[in-house]
Amino acid sequence: MPSHKNREHLEAIRDNIAASPELSDAEKSDGVKLVEEWIAEDKGFGLLYDALVGLSSKFDPLLKELGLD
Repeated sequence: MPSHKNREHLEAIRDNIAASPELSDAEKSDGVKLVEEWIAEDKGFGLLYDALVGLSSKFDPLLKELGLD
């Protein structure tokens, strides 16, 4: 996936995490920080799913809504 598309997808994930009513403030903060690191380091989101779900299983349905499973 080209870098700009990857960045757009990661930004959408970050925004959905921040707006999620299912996540606690701490889970939102941790999730957004993790995605921000991925964006800054231009990492792919292949491993992001596992990293976020490792923080909290509540990320699983949110990511599935975005087509990442």
